[in-house]
Amino acid sequence: MTGRITITDVAQAAGVSVATVSKAINGRDGVSRATLAHVMRVVDDLGYESSLVATSMRRSRTNVIGVLVAEFEPFALQLLRGVSDALRDTRYDVLSYAGTVSAGEHHGWERRSLSRLGGTLIDGAILVTPTIAPDAPIPTVAVDPHVGTSRPATVSVQNVAGARAATEHLLTLGHRRIAHLRGRTDLESAQQREEGYRAALDAAGIRYDPALVADGGYRAAESTAGAHALLDLADAPTAVFAANDVSAIEMMRVATERGLRAPDDLSVVGFDDIPEAASHAPQLTTVRQPLLEMGAAAVRMLLAMLDGTEPDGVRMPTELVVRASTAPPRG
Repeated sequence: MTGRITITDVAQAAGVSVATVSKAINGRDGVSRATLAHVMRVVDDLGYESSLVATSMRRSRTNVIGVLVAEFEPFALQLLRGVSDALRDTRYDVLSYAGTVSAGEHHGWERRSLSRLGGTLIDGAILVTPTIAPDAPIPTVAVDPHVGTSRPATVSVQNVAGARAATEHLLTLGHRRIAHLRGRTDLESAQQREEGYRAALDAAGIRYDPALVADGGYRAAESTAGAHALLDLADAPTAVFAANDVSAIEMMRVATERGLRAPDDLSVVGFDDIPEAASHAPQLTTVRQPLLEMGAAAVRMLLAMLDGTEPDGVRMPTELVVRASTAPPRG
């Protein structure tokens, strides 16, 4: 059999009517257990997939959860793994969708994405770092939203505590000129990580120096200029706390390009613990966000909402993971 498999093909192969196949695949009454099992075996054998749009029009549910992201970057991909794992034994499938690939800008991407998918292709959505809290036609859960945790269905982490632990680790090693390569200034997580950095310095009796803070933007391309600016200082830092692992890895790349080695000449700490943190040479000291668990928590919240329950928000702990990119300063 060639071409797209249709419901008629399934009916002919199973030796039943199209109506019987339709009842079987849509979970309606009127089909015996034996016939249902037989039809579903044929469906699996032929690889038949009913149209999500047609299914949603018939029964108002598609059994698909959307994971909507601004772009497919390491943070979002790890969350997506957690979502997929959590849905493995449920009736739901996952549709991942990047909202700024064609739009070209971040702000408002989730509203555009929800208008295209909500109520037609997906039953509910997990929004990863949304810029706004849109009025959605379907239940939504926000992970690490720009606007903070004012909405109930939110998954976030203890950013201030994590950033403070990262900075305190560098202080404990003996560093005093500690720079911060910060994240996107419009994102609350980045603001909280800078707050944690400053709190650790203050507790150690070290005056905050704005010259030691540079924009990193959470992206490698946006971190390059900030990394150079920090290393260009007449009194350059001996250590850097970067607001995410992508920026931390770029910080080390720039340092290497300038003849510096981590951690001999410069200690670097990141935030997230994406897979690249452990595979990088040297391995990156970082603050671990439980990204897989965050994805699973978002799934639990969204499924509760689909069942008619309004769940409480979740703020998860972080953990400092010490690896090879940090050491006491020379001398």
